[in-house]
Amino acid sequence: MKPIIEKYKDSVIQIATPFSVGTGFYLSNKNIIVTNEHVIRNNKAVVVEGNGINRSLLPVIYIDSKYDLAFIKGPGHRAEMEIELGDSDKVLEGNSVVAAGHPFGLKFTATQGIVSNTRHIQDDINYIQHDAALNPGNSGGPLINDNAEVIGVNTFILRDGHSLGFALPSNVLKKTLDDFLKEKESLAVRCSSCLNIIYEKFQKDTYCPNCGAVVKFISSIEEYHASGIRRSLEDILRQNQIDVELCRRGPYNWEVIEGTAKILLSYHEESGMIVAESILARLPKEKILPIYNWLMQQNFELRGLSLGINKNNIMLTAIMYDQFLKPEYASIILKDLFQKANEYDELIIRQFGALPNEL
Repeated sequence: MKPIIEKYKDSVIQIATPFSVGTGFYLSNKNIIVTNEHVIRNNKAVVVEGNGINRSLLPVIYIDSKYDLAFIKGPGHRAEMEIELGDSDKVLEGNSVVAAGHPFGLKFTATQGIVSNTRHIQDDINYIQHDAALNPGNSGGPLINDNAEVIGVNTFILRDGHSLGFALPSNVLKKTLDDFLKEKESLAVRCSSCLNIIYEKFQKDTYCPNCGAVVKFISSIEEYHASGIRRSLEDILRQNQIDVELCRRGPYNWEVIEGTAKILLSYHEESGMIVAESILARLPKEKILPIYNWLMQQNFELRGLSLGINKNNIMLTAIMYDQFLKPEYASIILKDLFQKANEYDELIIRQFGALPNEL
C-alpha cells in the first residue's frame, strides 16, 4: 500500500466550492482533473489544491450528470505526476483496492479494501462495489488496484451499508475522455436525454442538436453570490485582503493561510456561533511548562482572542455570535488573529521548540 500512497499523494486533489468539498485526481498527460459532477455542481470554476498543485481557481470544462463525472482544466502537464487508467473489465471479486481522497476536507487519506461485486447495477449503470472506507469528501477520488492503476471513480456510498462504496468503472471514464477530447478547447456537457456529448462552441441555443432536449451549458451557470451571514463574513474577510474565492470550503467554512499558520473560519447555523481558530504548532515532548506559562501570560493581555491547547495542538481562537456581530469589531478581531497566528506560530517554534504542523 505504501508505494501506491507515494505515487498518488501528489495526484489526488482536494476540490472546494461554495457548496461542498470533494476529491479529484489529476491525469497529467491529458491536463485534466477528474471528479464527480455532484462535487462541482452549479459551479463554472472550483478551487483545487494538492501536494503537487498550489491552491488555485480552475475552470470546469465538462459536466456529465448521467455518469456523475466532471472534468476540470488542469494546471499544465507535469511528467512527475503521471498516473495510469487500468482496465476495469479485468477487475475480479476479491481483488485488493485502495481508495484515496480528502475525507471531510482533510489532507490526503488512503484506505484499503476488497472488491465485493463487479456488477452492481444502479440506474442502468454498472458500478464496482468495494469495502474500502469512504467518507463525505471522498467523492470523485480514485479507486486503485495493486498495480497502482485507477480502476474506478469513487462516486457514492450506502450510509448504513457498513462501508460499502461504489465506483464508476475506469473504462467508462476512458471512453468519456476519448469522446470529450475529440474537440479541442471546447466546454461540453452530456445530454441527459440522448446521452450525446454536446460542445458549446457549436451551439447557438440551449437545445440539444440531436434530440431537442434543453441542455444547461457550463457558460450559463450563474456566478455564486453569498447572502445573509455568509455575505457579512466574506465582506469582513475582503476587508482583510483575503481572496474569498480561494478560501471557501463549503457553505459555512473558510480556510485562510497566513504565513506558517492556517486559520479556519466556521459558522454554526443552529447556535449562531462564529469560530475563527488557528492551529499553531504542536507541543514538544519536553520543557512544556514554559509554554503553559507563556500562554497564560498572553491570554491576560489578549483582547477578543484566546490561546489554548487541544490535544497537543496549540490553538489561537476567536468566538463571536451572529446576533451580536458588528462588522467593524469583527474585522479588527480577525485582522488581529491573522497577524498573531503567524507571529505566534513562528515564536513558539523558535523560542520554545514547539513542533511545526503541516499546512
